[in-house]
Amino acid sequence: MIATSAPNLELILQDPNLSPALRKIAEKVQAEERISFEEGVLLYEEAELGYLGALANFVRERKHGDKTYFNRNFHLEPTNLCVYTCKFCSYSRLIKQKDEGWTYTIDEMLDQVKAYDGQPVTEVHIVGGVLPHMNLQFFKDLIGKIKAHRPELHIKAFTPVEYYYMFKKAKVSYEEGFRHLKEAGLQSMPGGGAEIFDETIRDIICGDKCTSQQWLDIHETAHNMGIPSNCTMLYGHIESYAHRVDHMERLRSLQDRTGGFNCFIPLKFRSQNNEMSYLGEVGVTDDLRNYAIARIYMDNIAHVKAYWPMISQTTAQLSLAFGVDDLDGTINDTTKIYSMAGSEEQNPALSTYDLVQMVRSVGRKPIERGTTYEIINDYSEKDPPKPQGFMELPVINN
Repeated sequence: MIATSAPNLELILQDPNLSPALRKIAEKVQAEERISFEEGVLLYEEAELGYLGALANFVRERKHGDKTYFNRNFHLEPTNLCVYTCKFCSYSRLIKQKDEGWTYTIDEMLDQVKAYDGQPVTEVHIVGGVLPHMNLQFFKDLIGKIKAHRPELHIKAFTPVEYYYMFKKAKVSYEEGFRHLKEAGLQSMPGGGAEIFDETIRDIICGDKCTSQQWLDIHETAHNMGIPSNCTMLYGHIESYAHRVDHMERLRSLQDRTGGFNCFIPLKFRSQNNEMSYLGEVGVTDDLRNYAIARIYMDNIAHVKAYWPMISQTTAQLSLAFGVDDLDGTINDTTKIYSMAGSEEQNPALSTYDLVQMVRSVGRKPIERGTTYEIINDYSEKDPPKPQGFMELPVINN
C-alpha cells in the first residue's frame, strides 16, 4: 500500500512552532470559515506539505469521508485542428498543418459512439479544436444523433473556447446558442479553456481565444439555464502563486452566485511538443501542494478532481490524501489528447476493476458515479466484474 497519510488537523494545531498566521488559517478551516485571498497566497508561500495535507484531508473527509468517485466515460474529439494558437498546447494543429491532424465527420463520430454499444459507459466527453465548418448546426446535429442512438448516455460537451466561437459565428446570444444545444441533448459542460484568468498571463499564453470574462460569462449563462459544469486551472507555467489564487477566487465567486460547478480540476502544465517546452515542469510535491490548497480555498465546490492520465496513477493515489476525492473515469483516449503533451500515461484507459483496486489500495472507498455525482455503484462493499481475460495470480505459500 502506498503511504498517503499526513498529520491530522489536531496535531497541527498542537504544534508550538506553528506561525500565528498559519494557526489562524487552520482554525478557520476547522471552524468551516472561508479563508481570504491573502491567506491563500500565504499557503502557497509558507505552508509545508504536511500542514497542507492535514487541512485538505480534513476538508475532504468532512465533505466525503473516504469516498472516492469515478465514472465510466469515453472521450470523443472531433478534431485537433484549430484556428487558435495557444502556446502551451501540444494537442492542436493549425489548419495549415492539417496533414498532422484529424477531422471527423458526424457519421464517423457516431461510429465511435456505437463502438461502446453494450458497454456500461455512462458519459461521453466531447471536446476538441475549433474549426469554421464545425459550427453550431454541426454540433447540434452531432449531439442530436448521439442522443437518438443512446438516450441514456450523458453528453458533456465543449469548452467556452468552442462555445464562444460557434455562438459568435452563428450570430446568436449565449442563451440562444445553449437553448439549441440543450434541446438537442446537451446536459453538462467540462471545465477546459480556463487556463489562468489573469489577463496579462492569458495574453501571453493564449491571447487569441476567449477572454477570462467571456469564459466566466458562458459558464454563468449555462448554470442559469440548468446546465452544470466543471472548472479547471492550468498551473505550473509562467503564473505566480497570486495568479493561481486570483483564478480560484473568480471561480469561487461565480459558484457563490450560481452553484453550478460540479468539481474543480487543477491541470498540470505538461511541457512536451509545445511552444513553452523551455519551462520544464513542476514536481510531484508541487502537484500535491496545489491540490491541497485548491481543496482548502474552494470551499463551495463539492469535489476536487485529479486526472490520473495526466499526473500518473501513483500521483493520483497520493492526491487522495491531499484533498482530492475524484479520479475522473475509465477514459479511452484513442486520440492521445493527454499523451501528446507528455503525460505519464501513454495509453490512458483503465477498467472499472483497475480503478476500484487503485482506490482501495490506498484505503479509500471507490464509488462509481454519474456525471453529476449520483451514485451508480458503491464498490466499498462489493467487487466489480473482472475484465475479460483477467487471470487471478496463484497464492504461493512458503
